[in-house]
Amino acid sequence: MSLILKFLLLLLFFLSHHAYSGSIIKFLPGFDGPLPFELETGYIGIGEEEEAQLFYYFIKSENNPKEDPLLLWLNGGPGCSSLTALLSEIGPVALKSEVYNGSVPSMFSTTYSWTKVANIIFLDQPVGAGFSYSRTSLDKTSDTNEVKMIHEFLQKWLSKHPQFISNPFYATGDSYAGMIVPVLVDEISKGNYICCNPPINLQGYVLGNPITHDQVELDYRIPFVHGMSLISDELYQSLKRFCKGNYYNVDPRNTKCLKVVQEYHKCTDKINIHHILFPNCDDTITQNIAPDCFKRLIMQYYKYYLFERWANKESVRKALQIKKGSKVEWVRYNHTIPYDRNIISSVPYHMNNSINGYRSLIFSGDHDMVLPSIATQAWIKSLNYSITHDWKPWMINDQIAGYTRTYANKMTFSTIKGCGHTPEYLPEESSILFKRWINGQLL
Repeated sequence: MSLILKFLLLLLFFLSHHAYSGSIIKFLPGFDGPLPFELETGYIGIGEEEEAQLFYYFIKSENNPKEDPLLLWLNGGPGCSSLTALLSEIGPVALKSEVYNGSVPSMFSTTYSWTKVANIIFLDQPVGAGFSYSRTSLDKTSDTNEVKMIHEFLQKWLSKHPQFISNPFYATGDSYAGMIVPVLVDEISKGNYICCNPPINLQGYVLGNPITHDQVELDYRIPFVHGMSLISDELYQSLKRFCKGNYYNVDPRNTKCLKVVQEYHKCTDKINIHHILFPNCDDTITQNIAPDCFKRLIMQYYKYYLFERWANKESVRKALQIKKGSKVEWVRYNHTIPYDRNIISSVPYHMNNSINGYRSLIFSGDHDMVLPSIATQAWIKSLNYSITHDWKPWMINDQIAGYTRTYANKMTFSTIKGCGHTPEYLPEESSILFKRWINGQLL
């Protein structure tokens, strides 16, 4: 296809879509003074009648937005709002962990934001997550449906923001996004060859503690807890002997396996699976909570409570330009979305993406029991790519921050020492890891 024809197709695509409709936000309730970064919020309608309205937060790079990469961030769940990542994982502002007094929770600037080097779209998906909503009754969605909707979102978003069409694009996210992002990358790659849509400048993807095949990965919790000395050697040997590696879908006739699995649960059910060193505190706030749990809640989980207090303030909704009547209540994690998890494994898509030459960074908090790092290493090894840089520590200020290995398929695997299931546990270290990788530095 000639350059002139490509230009004409792009022009027709841009002209055929609605005019730019995002809202520039200069002030946010709870933040003192004007925002020190450029924030835009808005909705993109999906489908022929645009019944689905996907809400996004877009933050321009604080470095060089014209040339820096464009990232799409997806939170897991499915059903978690991307505001979680913006306010506690990789964003330029966060809520202060102060006891709620009824007023708008206070915010502060962070030092670890990925927006220091990248433009980021934080997307609330599926419909029903965060501020995304449907104009009609909420139909059941699925992994494969979400991939198509997110792809359509990206095409429409770029048509309204043509200045970013040439920026290197990376799909990113954590946890359940591990089921969506690899498939999305494959979908975008195929879509770039279809006539009449402007190609997305896809370069790769980034995933933190990603789920890829949860039924297989659940079984890796057993060797993980043994390695962390949470169960005895004897119990571990009995589990291996009687269960043969199948610990979560046990044949009810295998009574010996059921018995030792029960012993395993006695040892681990009160462990905080998101970070095994944190107390297993209930997210709800009660008057009788243990002092150590309350301290940890203030540090880590109480902010989820503050998220909902902040996002449901009328002044905040007005500032974010939320459509009135679209959401009765904002919740951080909407468990009620009708959802079919119809992608069994995303591993084949990782293989396809490798064959197509896309870069990838896969990182794991090494104290995460939800998705143990050894499970992630297992599927990466199953791709059978040769190692280009073998296992070694990566450093921050002469201290070991984790371990890393790179492969011939342009995939980098890294652990973050002491981190849990998401970057919120060690955002500074996660940020340094990402910044080095996106700039092409060896870890």
